Amino acid sequence: MSTDINGPDDEDVTPPVNISLSLGESGDVWVARDKDTGVTSQGQTREAALENLDEAVAGYHGAGESPSDETLQEMGINPEQNTPKSLDESDVFQ
Repeated sequence: MSTDINGPDDEDVTPPVNISLSLGESGDVWVARDKDTGVTSQGQTREAALENLDEAVAGYHGAGESPSDETLQEMGINPEQNTPKSLDESDVFQ
């Protein structure tokens, strides 16, 4: 499990410490869940699941970079309409 997670402005983001790790129902992936945030991730191995969880929790805490306009366009998103708002205000998550 990675412990070198950095947040915005290189502030350290605490990696998940209260986790559950289990084999998924299909038996071919491992599922890791941070019990404090509810963030869940998976991987082909236990180690991969934990590393993916570290990255997902860092994203939950705001780490990472915004996608470029080109990346958004490749995904079919108009960059001019890509503005942050809560999930409650989103037309996508209803």
